[in-house]
Amino acid sequence: MARFGIEEEFVFLDDATLVPIGISDTDRESLADRASQGRVLAEYLTCQVECVTDPVDTLAEAGAQVRHLRGLVDEHATTRSAIAAASGTAFATTGSLTVVSAPHYDDVASHLAHITRGHEVNGLHVHVEIGDDEERVRALNRVRGWLPVLLALTGNSPFADGVDTRFASWRSVAIRRLPSSWSPPRFHDLDDYRSQVDRLIELHAIADAASLSWAARVSDRFPTLEVRVFDAQLHPDDTLFAAALTRAIAVTDDLRGSHVRIDQLDASLWTAARHGMHARLVDPASAAVSDARTLAGAMLDAVRPALEEHGDLAFVEDRIARIGSDGTGADRQRAAFGSDGVAGLGRLYRDGMHSSHDEH
Repeated sequence: MARFGIEEEFVFLDDATLVPIGISDTDRESLADRASQGRVLAEYLTCQVECVTDPVDTLAEAGAQVRHLRGLVDEHATTRSAIAAASGTAFATTGSLTVVSAPHYDDVASHLAHITRGHEVNGLHVHVEIGDDEERVRALNRVRGWLPVLLALTGNSPFADGVDTRFASWRSVAIRRLPSSWSPPRFHDLDDYRSQVDRLIELHAIADAASLSWAARVSDRFPTLEVRVFDAQLHPDDTLFAAALTRAIAVTDDLRGSHVRIDQLDASLWTAARHGMHARLVDPASAAVSDARTLAGAMLDAVRPALEEHGDLAFVEDRIARIGSDGTGADRQRAAFGSDGVAGLGRLYRDGMHSSHDEH
């Protein structure tokens, strides 16, 4: 059974306006000290934190850590009349937020220049442990073809600058401005992967391998495949759904899709970001064009044995059914805002931070 880990990014918002607000180093350190499972870390901007689980074997273990960490972040926000939001983008912005003071972030901010002003994005990253170096690259080749389907299922950033962007994942559009973003190319082997990353560093497009912005990559810190296509997810079960699918794809060694052209994958990522589950996407098995719902079913069929082996099948099937009935995170955000404006959206964010299993 492959172990996995989860990284979730959250943004602190003013509870009346849903505009991002910064927190102090002292507050962030206090949060970190209270984590009894996993870790709370600084993120790029002072309005953000990142919560990281320890490596786990099961969704139950992951869920316990995710809920514990979310509870700490939610409690901290509540005591300061703020909201901690698990959304790919904040509802509104001042465009004047501060980068956390750290050598790496200072270098990133200097490199991105004006892009930093609009880079208020929050993601979900899933790491799947794969011990063999070459197998990690093969797993990356497998997962790349399914990245648009994964994004269509999990888009959760419909708002930016106080307006509906009409995108399911506006975060994906913001990420597109970064070097080495969206779909990775197909790699022949580990040497090919390393040489292509080295070329990006030589070009000064990125400072190091840790700065890669591909929607999936081989981790430079851990023996893992890291899938980064997801927006931050509203509800813990949304996060666990993304993690279960990621692990199943990573370990299903007969999955096809590694030969899909990068321009077609990037186009599919755009349509997934724009239309969510109503998108038209390239089928990674046939390279034909199909709809997101059909491809989600095909993906589920392809990874069913892995889901069964891990005990995740019933959970994943239930979540896909709920997306069919309740919509994606982006759909639920729009519904909450349409029902009661900023107040309704704020309640949706709060509910996702302190909810128990299977609540909405």
